[in-house]
Amino acid sequence: MTNNVKKDIGLALLRILPSVMMLTHGIPKLQNLIAGNFEFADPIGIGQTPSLFLTIIGEVICPILIIIGYKVKWTTIPSIITMLVAAFVVHSDDPFAVKEKAFLYLAFFIAIMILGPGKYSLEKK
Repeated sequence: MTNNVKKDIGLALLRILPSVMMLTHGIPKLQNLIAGNFEFADPIGIGQTPSLFLTIIGEVICPILIIIGYKVKWTTIPSIITMLVAAFVVHSDDPFAVKEKAFLYLAFFIAIMILGPGKYSLEKK
């Protein structure tokens, strides 16, 4: 196995695994939205419904696009912003152990943004 193949497999794993895990946080929010439950935190003062909608973009729509490798450098941005808000606003008063998950996702999405999607993606870069 050549180094390029190893690199591309590594990029695919880096892109796919955290995004699939992120879906476990976003899908319940999407289900609430579909069920008509718009109650959600308003961490940045734009209202509960817009906050919920933006969170679903960052935790469901963009991770799906990242998984398939479509416009990865752009689709990581909403997920990065969502994790910044989670870590520094929503959990600002919580201990690090609570913030840690948001920081890990943040690190993954920043790395994906910097490194790109790799060969095993729709972009094939």
